[in-house]
Amino acid sequence: MRLPVLGFFLLLAGCAGQSPPGSAGGSTPRATDKPVDIVSIPSDPFPSTYRPRAGVTTVIRNAVIYDGAGKKLSPGAIRLENGMVAEIGADVAVPPGATVIDAAGRYVTPGIIDIHSHLGDYPSPQVQALSDGNEATSPARPEVWAEHSVWPQDAGFARALAGGVTTFHVLPGSANLFGGRGSTLKNVYGRSVQDMKFPGAAYSLKMACGENPKRVYGNKGQMPQTRMGNIAYARQVWADAVEYKRRWDDYTRRAIAGAAKPMDAPHRDLAKDTLMGVLSGEILIENHCYRADEMTNMIAMSHEFGYRITAFHHAVESYKIADLLKKEGICSAMWADWYGFKMESYDGIRENVALVDHVGACAIVHSDDPNGIQRLNQEAAKAMAAGNRMGLGITPEHAWTWISLNPARGLGIAKKTGSLEVGKMADVVLWNGNPLSVYSRPEK
Repeated sequence: MRLPVLGFFLLLAGCAGQSPPGSAGGSTPRATDKPVDIVSIPSDPFPSTYRPRAGVTTVIRNAVIYDGAGKKLSPGAIRLENGMVAEIGADVAVPPGATVIDAAGRYVTPGIIDIHSHLGDYPSPQVQALSDGNEATSPARPEVWAEHSVWPQDAGFARALAGGVTTFHVLPGSANLFGGRGSTLKNVYGRSVQDMKFPGAAYSLKMACGENPKRVYGNKGQMPQTRMGNIAYARQVWADAVEYKRRWDDYTRRAIAGAAKPMDAPHRDLAKDTLMGVLSGEILIENHCYRADEMTNMIAMSHEFGYRITAFHHAVESYKIADLLKKEGICSAMWADWYGFKMESYDGIRENVALVDHVGACAIVHSDDPNGIQRLNQEAAKAMAAGNRMGLGITPEHAWTWISLNPARGLGIAKKTGSLEVGKMADVVLWNGNPLSVYSRPEK
C-alpha cells in the first residue's frame, strides 16, 4: 500500500499485510477489526511529471546496429512505436504509414547514459550565482537534493543531447562525506526538473571519501581533517540512521497493531529519511572514491551498517580490486584517461576500464564534466583502444555497453533503457558514421 503524503492515514485491515513506506518491510502486522491511523514518510514528494511526446511509427533499415548489450547487427533494422522498441533484427515489419529511414552506411545505438553529471547544478554560464552543486556547510548533508538546484534552461542539456546523451544522473558535488540525493533525468526540455525526471528511477545518495571532504573541512578547522576522520564521521552518521530507522520500524509495527497513536511517531528528520531509504534498499549509493584501499574501507563500512554500494565513481584504482568489485556486485564509473591531477589520482591508468571489464565486473565510462559529456562515445573509444593495445580484444559493440547498459544498471533503470530490446524505451541515436570515431556525429 503506497502512502503518498505525510500525515494521518486510514490503513484498512484488509491491507494490513503490506508494509508502508518508512517501515522496514517484512514484518507481518496484526489484523484488526477497525482501521488505524498511522504516520508515514512520503516516498516521492517530488514525482516525475515527464510525459513522452507524440510520435509516429518509425523504421530504420540497413543500419549497423550496436544493441547496447554487446551485440552487433549488420545489416540491422529497428521499428519504434509509441515511444518503445517494437521490433529489432536483420529486417522488421513496416506498418502502413510508417516513416522509413534508409540508414545505409550509418549506425544505430541506444542513447548514451551518463551516470555522473552536474548539469543544471553547475549550469552555463559558469558564474558564482549559478554554482549550486555543493552544500558545503557540514560534512553530512543527506537532506539536500541535487534536483532542487537544477536549472532546466541550462544550455549544457542541448549540448549533451547533440553528443548522443539521452539520459543522465545529476549528483551533488563531493565536498561532503554525504552530499545529498541525486536524480536521473531524461534529456528533454521541461519547464521544471520534474518534467525531466526519469519515471520510476530510484534516487541515489552521493557519498565521498578521500581528499575532497578532508580538504574542505580541514581548511575550515572542522572535522574531518584526515582519512580516519572521514570514516569516523561517516560511521557515526550511519549509526544514528540505524537508530532512526529502528524507531520508525517500532512505531509502524505498534501503529498497525493498534498500540500506538499518531503522536507517538518519531520526529521527522529529512537527513535521516534519506539514510533510512538507503538502509531499506530504496535509495542507491553512488560513492565518489579514487583509491583502492579507500574503496575497501567503504565496502567494509557498508557491511557494518547493512547497506549496499551501487557504484564507485572516478575509481581510478578499481583495476587493483576488480575481482572484489565483481564479488560485491559494485559498478565502477571511470574516466578513460584522467589521472595525476591530485595525489589520490596518481595511480590512474588508461587500461582501468578495460581491466575492470575483463574480470567481469561492471565497467562504466562517465564524464563528471559539461564538456566531456558531449564526447562520451570518444571516451569509450579511448578506453577500448587502451585495452586492445594490451591484447584484450574488445569489440566496439561490447565497448558501447560501458556508456549504455552498464550505466543503466548502475542507476537501476536497465529494465527500461540502456539497450535496444523489445519493450524498452526508444532512446535511440542514428549516427552519421562509426559512433566510436572522432569524425562521427549524431544525425537524429
